[in-house]
Amino acid sequence: MIKAFPYIVALSISILFISCSTTEETISLPVEERFAKAKALFDNGDYLEAIEDFKSITVQYQGSEFGDDAQYYLAECRFIRGEFILASAEYDNLVRLMPGSPFVPIARYKRAEAYYQLSPKPQLDQKYTRYALDNFQTYIEFSPTDTLVKDAERKIEELTLKLSKKMFDGGVLYYKLEYYKAAVSYFDKLIQEYHDSPYVDDGMFWKAKSQAERKDFSGAEQTLNELLMKFPDTEYQQEITELQKKITDDRIEFLEVQQKRQAIKLQ
Repeated sequence: MIKAFPYIVALSISILFISCSTTEETISLPVEERFAKAKALFDNGDYLEAIEDFKSITVQYQGSEFGDDAQYYLAECRFIRGEFILASAEYDNLVRLMPGSPFVPIARYKRAEAYYQLSPKPQLDQKYTRYALDNFQTYIEFSPTDTLVKDAERKIEELTLKLSKKMFDGGVLYYKLEYYKAAVSYFDKLIQEYHDSPYVDDGMFWKAKSQAERKDFSGAEQTLNELLMKFPDTEYQQEITELQKKITDDRIEFLEVQQKRQAIKLQ
């Protein structure tokens, strides 16, 4: 082992020297050749090496004709490697620092797409879903005629559905836990913020159920009337009839209890 040590040291020094020489050789290349080298690495799938080369170009030649190309492909390397948070940051750098670049529209779209890839199942935290939604909307606002707008609109619909489902599921959970006030708040938010969602009629029906449990009989009846007015063909027709009867019965029972209590107080 001891005799091999000088050999190992010599080998390490040689590798370091070769590495440094290669780096110095790359740095000394004109920017167009450096970009061509980085792009060749990208095309060959050598993304880690390409990242370093693209990064050095963006730092040293940001204002050159290759600066925005390098920034875009740097972001693409991150995206392809599944490093979506880093990718979104790199796309964002292109949009903010190089607003005149022809890559800006696709960078806006891919920034949203990176967050879309991070969007989890409805029962989990939806922070990245909201980021994706906001960024797809921004992309459409700035590039309404772009070729990817239809795809962005489809994904906005998908993400909105996911958020509305989470809101509905949250309300149902609070209802089952008998936190009826919190349930009403969730269903109200669903109805107001996601009025185009297929969960709106569900939300209105469960809101009425929650209101009825809170003895807010007038509020429950009003919610059911609004539900029938807005969704005359709702699948909840039978359930609504049953709930309306329950509200009537519960109201009578509640008033009788109140009257008895009042009579006891007066004695």
